[in-house]
Amino acid sequence: MDKVLISVAPVSAADKNIVPEKIAQDVLNCASAGAAMVHLHVRDEQGKLTTDMSVLDKTLRLIRKESDIIIEVSTGGVSNLTIQERCVPLHSELVEACSLNVGSTNLGQAVYCNPLDDVEYCVKELLKMKKTPEVEVFEIGHTYVMQELMEKYEFPKPVLFSIVLGHKGEAPPTPAALALMIQMIPTGALWGITHANRRDFSIVAAALGMGASTVRIGFEDSNLLDTMTVVDTNLPLVEKTVRLLRAMDKEPMTPAEARKTFNIY
Repeated sequence: MDKVLISVAPVSAADKNIVPEKIAQDVLNCASAGAAMVHLHVRDEQGKLTTDMSVLDKTLRLIRKESDIIIEVSTGGVSNLTIQERCVPLHSELVEACSLNVGSTNLGQAVYCNPLDDVEYCVKELLKMKKTPEVEVFEIGHTYVMQELMEKYEFPKPVLFSIVLGHKGEAPPTPAALALMIQMIPTGALWGITHANRRDFSIVAAALGMGASTVRIGFEDSNLLDTMTVVDTNLPLVEKTVRLLRAMDKEPMTPAEARKTFNIY
């Protein structure tokens, strides 16, 4: 049976009321439904990106108390934080994996800056702290940069790429763009799909049909269950993803299966 990791990114960047208990319960429900990974950012109680790990740490401890879901924390997001500040979560014992951004990106009216010196700093810190990277690629240039980094640094194998489509100013959420991005994935690496500003599950379904090993779902990307239905927790999004997998004769990975597949220890 073909198995796929479901990653839930439960917090919208627009959320200005970060409540650890609420987020943790949502994540626990998603884990019970089939999510094997949670993706979070270091935010304060008002949702602002920060170096203060206290709110996130409380959230992670509540999650870990009840679940073995894989914990991934972002090293990115649009902010004025330095790369050293963005790498703070790498030092948390609760964090197993981290996003790795390898190039600058247009995110609507904002520019998410990742100059190559910052990228290499993040790579070195990530490898030193033995965190498994998930490489977020927004266009084919990012994939090429990561291929060069894979020749220079010893990454855990297989390297996992997340193809990110749908941000205004970057690669569009179309089958043609998806196919082009897949062609750039290095031999031996695995890849998954993140559809920002998603309005339906068509690109997710296309990616699964084309061999995606991971699917990211959640409020960070969209709170739409379909073009007409807004949901107030992430659980229905995970449940729909599981139904989609099973309709394609696939199953969601357990956290243990995902750790083994993606070399997360």
